[in-house]
Amino acid sequence: MEQKANDIRKIFQAADIVKLPELIEGYSSDERKAVQAIVLSAKKKLEALEKEKKRTEQMMQYEKKYCDYTYICGIDEVGRGPLAGPVVAGAVILPKNCDILYLNDSKQLSEKKREELYDIIMKEAVATGLGYVAPERIDEINILQATYEAMRQAIENLSVKPDLLLNDAVTIPLVDIKQVPIIKGDAKSVSIAAASIVAKVTRDRLMVQYDSVFPEYGFGSNKGYGARTHVEALKKYGPSPIHRRSFIKNIISV
Repeated sequence: MEQKANDIRKIFQAADIVKLPELIEGYSSDERKAVQAIVLSAKKKLEALEKEKKRTEQMMQYEKKYCDYTYICGIDEVGRGPLAGPVVAGAVILPKNCDILYLNDSKQLSEKKREELYDIIMKEAVATGLGYVAPERIDEINILQATYEAMRQAIENLSVKPDLLLNDAVTIPLVDIKQVPIIKGDAKSVSIAAASIVAKVTRDRLMVQYDSVFPEYGFGSNKGYGARTHVEALKKYGPSPIHRRSFIKNIISV
């Protein structure tokens, strides 16, 4: 009895991606349009996977260039621009020949994908570290110095000391480890991309928690950035304890 196309679709959907070539070969001779569409969809899925593997390989160029170093650490920050909340830095040491796919600048990924990758990174990384600098400290020393401070904290909080830092764009003062600043590094290095994702997910989760404490500002959705509704709430209610006074002085009197 001939298999129904819908049953074949379920077989393809349930199959691990490594099984797809075998399934494609097995069903390619089935001339029914519905089955050919299933086979074509599977082929496109494999092509997309190969494209992603090549992209990830390209993003390992710096890790390969500096492969003589034992512990290569990516560094990135999230939260330089918001009106409220901390700046958060992430530091991630990935294993040699890391095979995690879809690592990218956290801003280029959906929230769902960031959450998925966060769990994978936390499971597979050799070490991860985080640094937080609060709004009042940002006001005290300015956002650039606060970013450096958060990055130093993240490095110090690693369980393993790195011997090379791959940084997103900056050179961090007062650090005695060799540094390689890379412009747009979160889109060029898997280590920096991983740090970007860890920092972004951590900060976003924190802002969701703040939303339950200060619900009028919409922190759960705007994450402290200057969305129109956030600015309107700021004008109506005044600043919360987590607003950066130096960032909002042109919006309201503080």
